[in-house]
Amino acid sequence: MAKRLRLPLRCDCGRATFIWIWAAQIFTAGGSTGGGRTRPTKGARALNSLLTGTKRIYGETLILLKLLATLNFASLRRLLRVNSLFEKKLIVQNFSNMRDMFFHVDMTVATGEPLPLVAAPQAIPDKFTFRQKVFDTAEWVDARSLTAIVVLKDAKLVHEAYFRGTSPDDLRISWSMAKSLLSAAIGVAVREKKITNLDAQIVDFVPSLKQSAYNGVTIKNVLQMASGVYFNEDYLDYNSDINRMGRVLALGGSMDEFAASLKNRDWEPGSRTHYVSIDTHVLGMVLRATTGQSADEYVAKKILEPMKLEANPYYLTDGFGVAFVLGGMNMCTRDYARFGLMFAQNGMLNGQQIVPKSWIKASSAASAPPPIEELDGTDDGTLGYGYQWWVAPNPRAGEFFAHGIYGQFIYVNQSQNVVIATNAADLDFTEGDGRVTLEHIAFFREIADRLK
Repeated sequence: MAKRLRLPLRCDCGRATFIWIWAAQIFTAGGSTGGGRTRPTKGARALNSLLTGTKRIYGETLILLKLLATLNFASLRRLLRVNSLFEKKLIVQNFSNMRDMFFHVDMTVATGEPLPLVAAPQAIPDKFTFRQKVFDTAEWVDARSLTAIVVLKDAKLVHEAYFRGTSPDDLRISWSMAKSLLSAAIGVAVREKKITNLDAQIVDFVPSLKQSAYNGVTIKNVLQMASGVYFNEDYLDYNSDINRMGRVLALGGSMDEFAASLKNRDWEPGSRTHYVSIDTHVLGMVLRATTGQSADEYVAKKILEPMKLEANPYYLTDGFGVAFVLGGMNMCTRDYARFGLMFAQNGMLNGQQIVPKSWIKASSAASAPPPIEELDGTDDGTLGYGYQWWVAPNPRAGEFFAHGIYGQFIYVNQSQNVVIATNAADLDFTEGDGRVTLEHIAFFREIADRLK
């Protein structure tokens, strides 16, 4: 029997997580630390200490309800908005306005002179084929709830379109595409010799993890999602790790402390690849420890500033201002395409070698250990994984992609010199055990083949 893919989308927080995130916002009025950061009040952190357990759902609910009763009308409006984050009628607007709801840190990197994307318009195919089925492009774009698509060929802007009332200026949530951005920053840290050995133990740099399941895990293990750490990402289980993480984020808690609380393993480190979102946060902990800078500061200085973006992005953060590097970047779609272009050009952009060429090669190679096939196999083959980048089954030369839930993609095809960035708000993205992901790849390949 063919193995099926359980999509690499468990990285992103679902409805329950963000309701908890919203709860912290209620108690942060005036809780700014300056520099574009929002932080929780002491009340939020006190509430966090009450709600970190996993078996007090009824007591916690009563506490939360009593606190909600004290809210003013403006806060209630925010509750309604976050509670409806994934509502079909509002999801598009919400995905372009995450800063209005959650902790965040602004990143001032745009200079007003962005990297030019010279227009050279070409039509994209009106049809494409996947698994012997012909799809009408316009109908498929609508069905998949795309909000934006930017296509680059030979570094020129050949196609750009925005849907569902969105505009080129919208800063759209990356979800797990942010993982690939963090990987690029790790590559720069390697070049700068801040990190000298990918086989070094995580705990050598982050001793706070010595009592956790990350003791014995290497930097390379987490880059390849091969830590072996047990992490339950069942959104419907109140006691799951993903929902515990949501409560930590929501109540002004620390993601670092949450990572340290993980004690169990499924497999020996490096023996299998299995997608565990918190691995990327741990990678961010290593980056902070080795560079002496926050992840957002390092990413801004080393990656985003030299890229010459056209708009200032922002990260969502935990309650202590730590960037939510596993899924919290917000950028305009053109800038996501610029990031893809930098990878398509082997780390070179604006005449600068922003990321080492060797790191681009390593990141985009399906070098990770064999996956857990019952979770990560598909009817079309097995998805490969590099350093926080995905590789399609039966890949073309130089083809890889960054990927986030609800239809976020940065597709890179070096051999055909094509980059495609899409954003979407697709509530049905997980249907078909991987089918929708592979539909996107088929669509992107058809575009690449048709462009001149």
